[in-house]
Amino acid sequence: MLSNARINIPGGIDFTLPRMVPVRQHFERHTIADVAAAVSAQLSRPEIAATIRPGASIAVGVGSRGVANIDIAVKTIIAELKARRAKPFVFPAMGSHGGGNAEAQASLLAGYGIEEGSIGAPVRATMETVVVAETDQGIPIHMDKYAHGADGVVIINRVKPHTSYRGPVESGVLKMMIIGMGKIAGASAIHGGYSMDDFGAIIPHAAEVLMRHVPILFGIGLVEDAFDTTAVVEAMTPEVLFERESALQAKAKELMARLLVDDIDVLVVDEIGKNISGSGADPNVTGRNARGAAGFDKPRVRKMVLLDLNDATKGNATGFASADVITQRLFDRTDLGVTLSNVVTSSYLESAKIPLTMKDGDAAVRIAVKTLHNTDPMRARIVRIRNTLELVDIHLSEPMLDEISGNPRLEVIGKPADMLY
Repeated sequence: MLSNARINIPGGIDFTLPRMVPVRQHFERHTIADVAAAVSAQLSRPEIAATIRPGASIAVGVGSRGVANIDIAVKTIIAELKARRAKPFVFPAMGSHGGGNAEAQASLLAGYGIEEGSIGAPVRATMETVVVAETDQGIPIHMDKYAHGADGVVIINRVKPHTSYRGPVESGVLKMMIIGMGKIAGASAIHGGYSMDDFGAIIPHAAEVLMRHVPILFGIGLVEDAFDTTAVVEAMTPEVLFERESALQAKAKELMARLLVDDIDVLVVDEIGKNISGSGADPNVTGRNARGAAGFDKPRVRKMVLLDLNDATKGNATGFASADVITQRLFDRTDLGVTLSNVVTSSYLESAKIPLTMKDGDAAVRIAVKTLHNTDPMRARIVRIRNTLELVDIHLSEPMLDEISGNPRLEVIGKPADMLY
């Protein structure tokens, strides 16, 4: 559709760009060597083990994000539940993801290695829900039909800063309990009933109400370090869930990878995807939030270019509106049906606005540099990353080298070269 557009650009974009230099960002590593053993240890804690009754049907809710070692963690949970003679099954707790389609949600889990043959328990996917309660404002709280029929529920999720709001708890077990386990109906009800700016208070409130009516046995929070590896595993009973998830949230913010330069003229991101971030590219890394929410002010990025979707996102380009420029390839790979389903559920339609679309990566970067105010292209401060999860090895433009020369956390690891796409 957009490939036929012809843009008359005064002066053109055939100018010289600065060369790019490979740079390594140094972060502390906190990797758990044996994730399965860590999960088993948590389920063996007396207060956790006491929640598991022999013969009980237990629904284990798993989300759609690319969580490190999620297959190992889920397989271990299933094994521990079965060892205690419970009858576990897995259900997708992912709101509207997968286009709000049960088969697609099961397929997303299978893509992470979570299917009956590998985990030792059935995966039961449905979009049907049961309304189990209401918030104080009268908004219905939905719950997956299969999970509602179980004797108990376990929720496992990565705990991390959210991409659209700030609060004592953000992305994690509590949010999955309300938005993920609520399927598209529950997600739509909460998003339609409240501004996302209020989620920092609403999610804990809704979770507290739900837990009065639903046998949540425990949640398992996973925290990742800057290398996208599992750093913390913690099982939490309902009595301490808010307090402990809040502590894990603080730990996640401390450990997460970030760009160690603050002022960027053009940020180039090779790929985005829902498996990387709910916003495709994590605003906690880019400083860009499609709806302009407070709390995302670093780094300061003047222009952002997105080059492509990854395969795992299956066409979901939610969040590409945070960019200034995208490529024709990214647009062509976008499944608008899946993307718009996700966006409409969130109620923030600005997340689906299509940025300026250029024929390829070179043209996209050049138009971003061209439209910088009062900036010599050869002095442009350009940063290129693969995605917002992989931030150890990045590329900086030559004009930034003097700035980082005395920083022990930024190491030049190669020679300057022209940017390739």
